[in-house]
Amino acid sequence: LHPWLAYLHPYAYLLVSPHLPAIEESPREETMKFEKIAFVATDMPEAQAARKVLSQRYGDTPPEEADVIVALGGDGLMLQTLHQYMKRRIPIYGMNRGSVGFLMNEYRDDHLIERLAAAECATIHPLRMRASLADGSRHEALAINEVALFRETYQAAKIRISIDGKTRMEELVCDGILVATPAGSTAYNLSAQGPIVPIDAALLALTPISAFRPRRWRGALLSHRAKVRFEILEAEKRPVSAVADHTEFRQVREVEVEEDGSIDMLMLFDPDHGLEERIITEQFLY
Repeated sequence: LHPWLAYLHPYAYLLVSPHLPAIEESPREETMKFEKIAFVATDMPEAQAARKVLSQRYGDTPPEEADVIVALGGDGLMLQTLHQYMKRRIPIYGMNRGSVGFLMNEYRDDHLIERLAAAECATIHPLRMRASLADGSRHEALAINEVALFRETYQAAKIRISIDGKTRMEELVCDGILVATPAGSTAYNLSAQGPIVPIDAALLALTPISAFRPRRWRGALLSHRAKVRFEILEAEKRPVSAVADHTEFRQVREVEVEEDGSIDMLMLFDPDHGLEERIITEQFLY
């Protein structure tokens, strides 16, 4: 088990733990061949043009019958595709025809079969959010990047934080707070000055959004087994919404978040350009 290094602005923390297990890497199927390819794309002209070229060259199988899905677009499409086919446990290989493309491979229309065969597989697990609303209803949603809570009005939110049944912070006054997976730690979490978490670290990032009190609290790194509970204080005066990736619930009263290790999502990356390498590289950009 390798030590983990996470950078948390404006302080740097070195976390070394020989006890927590790392997330298991997916065993490579050396003899696995992807013969039935499904292509999905955004509505952008570049993505649609790429889909047309690739479909003509390699064929286009319906996603329900395919061995692999090739997503053509940006990170938004990758998240959408992972959500849509989450229960199928089908490998997804992205090629960037969007803007950011952090989760995507470089676009090329040649040698796709060979690239798929040589690709490295990263297995990620989503967060499961359970939200209790003001009307008494309860809702669940899954998040690949993060679960985030936001204030709904000009009033700052007041939130109590409990970890594994123990209250860790009686009152956080803030614009919001989020729990991010390693895969999502370079997304909104990073913009909120949270730590970048290595993909094989068995950790979750707990990051405040514009904390007012305690002003100097920068968040925490939690075990991936942690069960996080947020209680909204003065909820009628200070309403809060909860968002799991792109699923939002308003007027929440209590939100529970934990990793759902029963769901495996498989992402394919070109050798030497895998998700682990990208996350390490991101920490040295300035």
